[in-house]
Amino acid sequence: MLATEFLAADAPLVVGTHAFSSRLIVGTGKYATYDVMRDCLELSGSEVITVAVRRERLIDKEGRSILDFIDLKRYTILPNTAGCFTAEDAVRVARLGREILDGLENPGADWVKLEVLGDKKTLLPDPVATLEATKELVKDGFQVLVYTTDDPITARRLKDAGAVSVMPAGSPIGSGQGILNPNNIRICLEYLKEGDASYPVIVDAGVGTASDVAFAMELGCDGVLLNTAIASAADAKKMAVAMRYGVYAGRLASQSGRIPRKLYATASSPEVGTISPLLR
Repeated sequence: MLATEFLAADAPLVVGTHAFSSRLIVGTGKYATYDVMRDCLELSGSEVITVAVRRERLIDKEGRSILDFIDLKRYTILPNTAGCFTAEDAVRVARLGREILDGLENPGADWVKLEVLGDKKTLLPDPVATLEATKELVKDGFQVLVYTTDDPITARRLKDAGAVSVMPAGSPIGSGQGILNPNNIRICLEYLKEGDASYPVIVDAGVGTASDVAFAMELGCDGVLLNTAIASAADAKKMAVAMRYGVYAGRLASQSGRIPRKLYATASSPEVGTISPLLR
């Protein structure tokens, strides 16, 4: 069996009414140029591109639109509410994103990545405002993917509020610290998938390199969303490729069933049938 056959046989990532082969979602911010961004999007293999409706400059200093560098027929745009600090502001920005994508006839018009931040220093989410905005957006017909902390109780409440995906942070946004609390991620997975093993849990934020992505997938997460780790890497294009294959490696490892950790060594070769020492 060829290696590519394992990947081709994998189930798609299903989020609400959307389904994708790639389990990597990448952002469009912080790239040195739009040209580099376009190349990284392609190299990452991602089918979903998240765009900050409030923060994103649609026109750069040379008068070029970011939308000229994103193939809207190839990618599903996931508008996000980055930079919002109140539920009211996040709902307003989400509606603006829907209006823009409706006009562009992109299938991402019906969903949103919700961020309601608590403060500018940590960029951690405000749990109360996030829950409030989730309920309002679900009522308004959005499929909500919601950024949250790795607190399992909050995660479960967001799912109960109607979020189509809960997205716990591995560590603070842009920090590159990786998965700081894998045990909490494991509990989030247990709580969110209880009664629905197919419910998509996506790690959002904090990863710095391909091994962080692989680890998130090994824990059993269904996908990873990232931006800074690619855009701010010394060689963004190479990192985009690394992240692409990090997802594959972690996904296959998760499905394979790792060996248990042991205190002492276990010989890899059998002891039965070994050659006896020569008699003198």
